[in-house]
Amino acid sequence: MTIFYKKDLSEGINILPEEESKHCTQVLRHQKGDEIMVFDGNGGKHRSVLTQVSKKSCEFEILESNITSQKSFHIHLAIAPTKNMDRMEWLIEKLSEIGVDKITFIQTRHSERKKLRLDRLEKKAISAMKQSGNPFLVSLNDLTPYEQFLKKINSDIMLIAHVDDSHSHIASMIKPNKSTCILIGPEGDFAMDEIENAKKAGFQTISLGKNTLRTETAGFVACNMINLVNQF
Repeated sequence: MTIFYKKDLSEGINILPEEESKHCTQVLRHQKGDEIMVFDGNGGKHRSVLTQVSKKSCEFEILESNITSQKSFHIHLAIAPTKNMDRMEWLIEKLSEIGVDKITFIQTRHSERKKLRLDRLEKKAISAMKQSGNPFLVSLNDLTPYEQFLKKINSDIMLIAHVDDSHSHIASMIKPNKSTCILIGPEGDFAMDEIENAKKAGFQTISLGKNTLRTETAGFVACNMINLVNQF
């Protein structure tokens, strides 16, 4: 059954967003009476029937709802976006597939990018959510100044990855059933004073291994490691 996305569902008749409606009718050729699956991004899977169909609008009614419970742990990645946005789109796609909860883009001393097309990244996240069957849509936060981010974060476990293999490996720092926030810097790594400020804010420095990883690789490896510890 084809999966579509609409947040803030209500009782009775709902309307798919315009882009989802176009995909439904003009690409997939769905018609009135066809059954579809609608995800609300908050764990809800809603088996629905199309009640009215036009080129730009699809109305549907929910037939049956299945709500997935929130998992026992939470992953928040804070990462400095790369200059090449294709690499960030790849990261959003993969992290959506494995079930990361929140991604915040941070502006650091050595950041390569000053602006983001968050709408473009959100489309990637929605597409990956539907493709993977994960009923939770990852929350994306726009570029946030690094020092501002440090002041507002509060997770059970707070880690900052640093290119220094003398630090404890991330695998030894993760605990299951906890909320974990991990900071990943730009290609030039964090400045030393940024690392010190993170430590003052309660973050622990960790290593991702002996090899130097690209930003998006580091983000994926870190989140996947947290995910794995909580799955077994």
